[in-house]
Amino acid sequence: MSKPSRTYHDPLHGAITLHASDPEEALLIRLIDTPAFQRLRRIRQMGPAYLTFHGAESSRFTHSLGVMALARRAFDGLLERYPSLRPHRATVLCAALLHDIGHGPFSHTAEEIFGLHHEVWTQRIIQDIPALRDPLHQYSPDLIPALMQVYDHTHPVPLVWQLVSSQLDCDRLDYLLRDSYSTGASYGRLDLDRILMALELEPESQRLVVAHKGLSAIEHYLVVRHFMYAQVYNHPKNIAATWLLKCAFNRARVLYQAGTLEADDTVAAWLQSAQTPLALDTYLAADDAVLNYHLQRWQRGQDALLADLCRRYVDRDLLKTLEITRLSEDQQQSLLAQVQTHLNEQGLAGETYATLEHTWSRGYTTYQEGIHMHIDNAFVDIKHLSPLVKVLSQPAERIWLLYPRHIQPWVQAHYTAFNPG
Repeated sequence: MSKPSRTYHDPLHGAITLHASDPEEALLIRLIDTPAFQRLRRIRQMGPAYLTFHGAESSRFTHSLGVMALARRAFDGLLERYPSLRPHRATVLCAALLHDIGHGPFSHTAEEIFGLHHEVWTQRIIQDIPALRDPLHQYSPDLIPALMQVYDHTHPVPLVWQLVSSQLDCDRLDYLLRDSYSTGASYGRLDLDRILMALELEPESQRLVVAHKGLSAIEHYLVVRHFMYAQVYNHPKNIAATWLLKCAFNRARVLYQAGTLEADDTVAAWLQSAQTPLALDTYLAADDAVLNYHLQRWQRGQDALLADLCRRYVDRDLLKTLEITRLSEDQQQSLLAQVQTHLNEQGLAGETYATLEHTWSRGYTTYQEGIHMHIDNAFVDIKHLSPLVKVLSQPAERIWLLYPRHIQPWVQAHYTAFNPG
């Protein structure tokens, strides 16, 4: 190692310094410098949300460093009280750093468009890319199997995977803080110090639990998460932008299969990924820039529908959204059918330019065992201790009608007929 340390200056966590004299941190430096990890600089953390929140330009690279920094802080704090955790430090730090290395272009949006799962690709990249696999194996032959156990939630010490992927993990803590900062939303001001100080190891089960003194901070964290989903992640403009991307690439797939669309080898392979699984190097060759370049090209192509979809996304001429949750299901479907028929009569593809999209609140679920406190020799889910969390655990659905801006008065008039109040 040529330098004794490496420092990344983070807007949230300050100076993230890795020391080459520390074996685990020297390994992290090697992993960060790999092309597969550097690729994350070219993938926006929040996908197309930058079209809604102009500051949402942070990358998966930035987020991954932040998750690692939080995991190091949380784990080292626990290590001071529970020295038996020492053998798992490399597993926690590497798992936190690499947890998103399998993300495709536009982050989660690519999963919706192409039917791919970044968790699967994360495991494949770690095991099959020599630049990652070799230093991990050199550190310890047991490290890669331990990382797979973290991502599969099967590690024999549950705390190890819970710090990386659970209802209260370093991934969620960082993205709530970072996305709030990037978007200018004021919801994400967590009491991070109190949350981390409240984390404990339950010695018998080796599970991560929360001390009762941290209950208020955890309640606040879950309220923040609820509002970030309601006001940021599920913002109607994000829904509209995602729908345009889906429609554009679905149309591109049809045209490419018909032999009437040009695409480079990478995007051509992605368009055919449902029929022909992607090679690893082809997966890694795709990032936001590659796909955005094709959207720019296709907006000047011969196919009018694809050209318009691409133009709308590139120029941020998004579809309008109207919340119709209050209507009955029959009324929702009837209104959608009327809008699609109206668009078809104008010579527009009604099923493309009008649709219903559903969003769900995600304040708290018992995903991966939920959040527990250890009280009177029993594990108690936090929702049984907090009336507030009990309310947040109730799912809330919202339903949106998407349609082109130019028919907004027509849509409003027909909506009013269903919902005169």
